[in-house]
Amino acid sequence: MNNQNLKKIRQERRKKHIRKRIHGSEERLRLSIYKSLGHIYAQIINDDEGKTLVSASSIDKELKAEIKPETTKMQQSKMVGALLGKRAVENNLKKVAYDRNGFLYHGRVKALAESAREAGLDF
Repeated sequence: MNNQNLKKIRQERRKKHIRKRIHGSEERLRLSIYKSLGHIYAQIINDDEGKTLVSASSIDKELKAEIKPETTKMQQSKMVGALLGKRAVENNLKKVAYDRNGFLYHGRVKALAESAREAGLDF
């Protein structure tokens, strides 16, 4: 098995381990993130209804104007977290459970979480 397959298997195992304990309900919604090589995506989900209430990503129209070619991925993650937090507070969503989706909590994942906390989310 090559190194890339092992990495994917480990991520899936972490994801299942996290998701069996985190469930987004009315009182505490789930903040789920996904990061690809070029972009980062975040959404606040109510799992009881199966609906996404708020979302933000590095390809949003609001952020496209702010993101320049020299903007780093870390800065983009901070922008996405701040935008998600702002949209959530506007919709009266404060309490969330952070679902890092199997990604390790460092780098872009951590930057997004910290900027969302600064914007007003509680997790």
